[in-house]
This record gives sequence, C-alpha cells and structure tokens, in this order.
Amino acid sequence: MNIRAVDQATPDNPPTTVTGTSQERPRLRVAIIGGGITGLSAAWYLQKQIAETSFPLDVVVLEQSERWGGKIRTEHINGFGDDPFVIEAGPDSFLTQKPWALQLAYELGLGERLLGTNDYRPKTFVLNNGKPTPLPEGVMLIVPTRIMPFALSPLLSLAGKLRMGMELLIPPRRDGEDETIANFITRRLGAEALDKIAEPLMSGIHNAEAERQSLLATFPRFRELEEKYGSLIRGMLAARRASASPPPARSGSSVSMFVSLQAGTHELVEALLKKISADLRLNTSVEGIIQEDGRYALALSDGSSLAADQVIITSPAYVAASLVRPLAPVAADRLSGIRYVSTGTLSLAFRTEDVSHPLDGFGLVIPRSESRPINAITWTSSKFNQRAPAGYVLLRIFFGGSRHPEMMDKEDSEILALGRSELFALMGIHAEPVLHRIYRWRNANPQYDVDHLQRVNAIEAALPMGITVTGSAYRGIGIPDCVHQAQETAQRVFAAAKNSATESF
Repeated sequence: MNIRAVDQATPDNPPTTVTGTSQERPRLRVAIIGGGITGLSAAWYLQKQIAETSFPLDVVVLEQSERWGGKIRTEHINGFGDDPFVIEAGPDSFLTQKPWALQLAYELGLGERLLGTNDYRPKTFVLNNGKPTPLPEGVMLIVPTRIMPFALSPLLSLAGKLRMGMELLIPPRRDGEDETIANFITRRLGAEALDKIAEPLMSGIHNAEAERQSLLATFPRFRELEEKYGSLIRGMLAARRASASPPPARSGSSVSMFVSLQAGTHELVEALLKKISADLRLNTSVEGIIQEDGRYALALSDGSSLAADQVIITSPAYVAASLVRPLAPVAADRLSGIRYVSTGTLSLAFRTEDVSHPLDGFGLVIPRSESRPINAITWTSSKFNQRAPAGYVLLRIFFGGSRHPEMMDKEDSEILALGRSELFALMGIHAEPVLHRIYRWRNANPQYDVDHLQRVNAIEAALPMGITVTGSAYRGIGIPDCVHQAQETAQRVFAAAKNSATESF
C-alpha cells in the first residue's frame, strides 16, 4: 500500500490553515466512503452544520463506481409517446410513516415533485393455490382490523382465521429478547398466517428468510404493540384510531403511505448532488486505511492518498470489513458476519390493448409455499401515475434472493422467457413486450438475522475512534432508514470534530 505521509502538502492534503487563535491549525476533513443515499445524505447534513456554525471542516465523498445513488437508479425510456417510461432499477418509493426521507425531499425543494400511490385502488393480491387472491381489506401489515372482509376472504382456511382470532388470548412476551419473524408470527397468529400473509409481505421487504430474520431489527413495532397492548390486534386497532396523517403527497387529494417523485426516486439523488458543495469524486475507490500522526490516511485507487480526521464508511459490510481489518480485527470479523443475498428485477412494458388483466391493484406477492420461480410482481403503472406513456402498462418482476439464488446466474434471455411464462400463468398475459429491462444487484441486500442489533452494537464498540460505519447493513434498509442513519452519523461526527479541535487548542 503506497500511502504518502499525511502531513505532506498535496492536492488531497492541502496546507490550509485556520487562524484567529494563538496558533494556526490545518483544516479538519471528513472522508465519506460510498456515494449512495447514505453517503450523500451524510454529506448534506454535515454541510448544513458547517454552514450554521462556520466551523472549518472539509467533506469529501468517494464513490468507486461511475454513478451516484447506489441502489437508487432510475431509467427513462422515450420513443413510445409524449411521456417516457420511468423504470426503477432499485427502490420505487419510500415510506412516509418513517418521515426522514420525506423531510429531506422537502429540504431539497422537492415538495411539488412528490408523487403518491394511486390509493383509489390499493389492493394487494396474494397467490393462493395458483390464483391471485386479494388481501382482505383492513389488514394492516399482517393484522386484521376489520372483521367481515377478513371473515369472508378465501385467502385463509376457517381454521387459519380462527387461529388468528385467538391472538387476542395469547399471553404477551415481555422479556426483551429477539426472535425470528417466523417464530413471532407463528406464536401469535399461527402457521397459516405466516405462510399466506406474513412471509410474502414482510420477508419480501427485506428479501429475507422469515426463519432467520430478526424481529427487533426489522419490525420492532410488533414487539412494542405486544408489550403495550398484550395483543397485536388490540394494538393495531388502537394505532388505527390514533394515527396521524403524514404530510400529503401529490396523488389527487389522497395521502399515501408510500411516495416517490415524478421522474423517479433518482430525483432525490440528483437534488442532493445539486445542493452539496463537498468534494465529490466518482471512479475513486479506497484500497486501505492506516492511522498515522493522529489522522487517517486513505489509499486511493489512483495511487494517491487522502488524509482525514474522521472516516464514515457507507459501503456494504463486507467492504467495510476489509477496510477496517488492519485497524480493528474484531470489528472486521463481526462485519464479515453480516450476510448478503443477491436480487434482480425484470421490468416489462406492454400495449394496454394487449393486456386483458384489469391490473386493479398494486401487484401480486407470492408465498414461498407456492413454489414459483419468482418472488413478486408489481403493477408499476397502476401503483403510480407517470410511469408509462398513454396506451401502455409497465410491470416489474422480482427474482433471486434467498428463495432462488440460482436465478441470478441465468442469461438475460432465460430471465425474459421465464418472466413471460410466469405472467402468462399467473395473469394471462401472453403478448410480446414492447421493451424490457433486467437489473441485477449482486450481494447487495443485507440480511438482518436474529440478534442483528446486538451485532451492530458490538461492531460500533470495537471500531477505533474516528471510524464510523453506517447505512443499509446496520439499522434499517429503506431509504428513510438510510437518511436517518446519515443524519445521526453526521451529528455525531461533526460533534467529534469540534471536540477534537477544541482539545487541540
């Protein structure tokens, strides 16, 4: 590793000083590794604190790829009418009940660009014995809150419904210990509820196995409701009565649980890039970190080095492990223990006249017990407006993950053929698509196994002062979670930098 002395004057290590005290000192620097939504948001929140305090702190963001945004990527395809297809390679929206991404959008001036879901047709279908079956109205996440729609639904057997109703009589667990999603749902609502509702809905969000997925790290609210009300059903009913509406999103006059942006989620990334005044570098990877003279020296892929007082690593946990191993082998071992799976999506566009299915909902989730080669289908142009030109529809198929890792190695032609076969079998669509796009995300989805939060606490405790890890591998995978982690990290790092400067003089 070729790292120059960190106190040598170079373009990356300028001899800039701060005056106004009895002696001069070099400007402090924060290096952010990774230019996804977490890294860019951290730069934004650091910049805000710098502006508010006039504290002399430089920020540099290092991204190894040729584009910003990480898994947030939107493609616009023209040539089919006045409007483009808007195809998401990664997340298509963010949750408003976790307010941090929505707040960031407003901070960046995107309030008028918010796009809510079409909540006049919010149905979600579950594949049940090979047939798409509507999720009963009034089911909040996994819990029924309306009796008649649930009682009349063909999704569960009579025995399954009775077992779910017995949840009101199940004693609550209040020991504070973690457990798997599968154990929690089976304990409170029964095995059929796990199979038909919880596994396809909840595990699909995290691309995780219910038998390994941590309750406390992914759905802590369920435990909170159990502890407070003694029952999920009572808790959900109370929450429904007391719920406050989130800030409105533009979807007619409705308020949406999920929102996107009119030109796609990448608008959030683009707005950040326009506002951030930090040193932003693409095609720049970090190959190693050493500690020298009280600072950190980052070996960059171009052979140069970068001096930093604080380092924020937002890369995947296995990348963070390789970077911190020389400095903190215990933390590195625990970082390496965070599992990842690979996932992919196939987006297909059709002429509306070629699709006989009504597409009267947001899409179809598929329980593992159905043994299909795909995991879910989103009816993208039904879920959101402004996703397909007039006269066309847009669908998105999800594949891979822990269910079918072998799908990731199939050729594009195989993926397309299989996707079309599934659309015909499940929705009766046999037309030739007018276009398709396949995206693969290899080793990009962290798995929150049982006791994940304990592992994260141990990682943070084992890291040396001045090194921080944050992002989707740790305390939430969604866009709002990543923004929130970035905000909290920026506050801690900024405070540490100010304290360091104060102690030095």
